[in-house]
Amino acid sequence: MRISIGGGGTDLPSYYSRFGGYVISGAISQYVFVSLNRMFSEGYLLKYSSLERVNSVDEIAHPIFREVLRRHNTEGSIEIASMADVPAGTGLGSSGTFTVGLLRALYAYKREFISTAALAEAACDIEINVLGQPLGKQDQYIAAFGGLSCFDFATDGSVTVTPLNISNHTLLDLEHNLLMFFTGYSRNATSVLADQRDRTNSSDQAMIENLHFVKRLGQSVKQALESGDTNRFAALMREHWEIKRTRSGDMSNSRIDHLYSVAMSNGALGGKLVGAGGGGFLLFFAEDPMRLRRAMAGEGLSELRFRFDHDGSTVLVRD
Repeated sequence: MRISIGGGGTDLPSYYSRFGGYVISGAISQYVFVSLNRMFSEGYLLKYSSLERVNSVDEIAHPIFREVLRRHNTEGSIEIASMADVPAGTGLGSSGTFTVGLLRALYAYKREFISTAALAEAACDIEINVLGQPLGKQDQYIAAFGGLSCFDFATDGSVTVTPLNISNHTLLDLEHNLLMFFTGYSRNATSVLADQRDRTNSSDQAMIENLHFVKRLGQSVKQALESGDTNRFAALMREHWEIKRTRSGDMSNSRIDHLYSVAMSNGALGGKLVGAGGGGFLLFFAEDPMRLRRAMAGEGLSELRFRFDHDGSTVLVRD
């Protein structure tokens, strides 16, 4: 899964197809696992938060399972199970991560090669074009590529991927001082993202200027981190959150605002809500991590500890 480092929201086609987008994202050590086995009986057995046993692809209720299996014309007698370290609706890109993982598993099962870029693009095509979800491309690309990566989204839909060029010292600084806490709220980001898409498509000037500003902030984050200025990065996180929360009244609530204020008074230099907004995880860069941990524990929040993962989507083969 991932955390958005800068530029989030400019990866939606409604924006980048007109202006180009720019996002920095970090793959983290929280995972979606997809296992795939051949069965001795006919049909499809799918195990996720629900259980489906059907005879044909068209009968599958889960939309991503259905469209991925339909695209691959996968024969029956197959069992697929999915598990995740973090539940859906928490802002860490679980849907895109799952789609990438499912595609990667099917390619491995069929012993077919697919490049990392093609894997990411195939996942985007299924979620955005086939299923019509109001999503961006960040989640699928970072799940496929891993690491701390910069994504340039061109107006023609092509994506240029480059690693964030930071020192080992800065990487360790980020892993030590970036802390993430669960707000207690999970949500479906579709309504928030659909509002952004619709307002951008209708040339809502406030939304477009908001996204222009966020894109510039993402480029400033790159400069700050590549120069090793993590305090500047923290200040940009705070600026990002302040402008992001003006996009929608559903972006935050009184509880999240309170938690943010407590964090900023207890060792955090900057922070934001990860994902589209409305719930999920609060991410902070802390000057005093232990003080921030105590303060958030006092508010009843659980911390999700993580490191950055540099491998991207990976096949684990059972002997």
